[in-house]
Amino acid sequence: MRGAMAVHINTALERLWKQAAASIPDWLPTRHIEWLPLAYEAAAEFAPKKRGRSNVYLVLLDYSDSRDEPYGVYVGVSAYSPAERFDQHKAGIRAAGCVLKRGVEVLAGPTLHLTNISRAEAARIEEQLAEALTYRGVFVQGGH
Repeated sequence: MRGAMAVHINTALERLWKQAAASIPDWLPTRHIEWLPLAYEAAAEFAPKKRGRSNVYLVLLDYSDSRDEPYGVYVGVSAYSPAERFDQHKAGIRAAGCVLKRGVEVLAGPTLHLTNISRAEAARIEEQLAEALTYRGVFVQGGH
């Protein structure tokens, strides 16, 4: 499907999710995101050395109503798993406004290796990952 129009890719992904949802891993996004390879590339630059209880996570944000590029990303850190923290954002618990309003799903794949790391490293990586994504042209929120 490389090179296909995004509309065709999203339609095919919707069909796939309906038919095979139980067998699809959690880290696989549910929609086509043009810049996702850039997110993997940026996240791969970081190799944490200290283990801990913090997790760096990405949340896909939907800006289709206000921007030419329909998706952006929120970069965050939490002691909770990325999925739990996303649920907290959506429930309004210590929520970032952009995730509460525009959060679509967790993009777990790029940051799988950035889980269970020290708080200090997670905070440093959060900021640097946000900068790396911005440098690659991705619209970024968070990362502070």
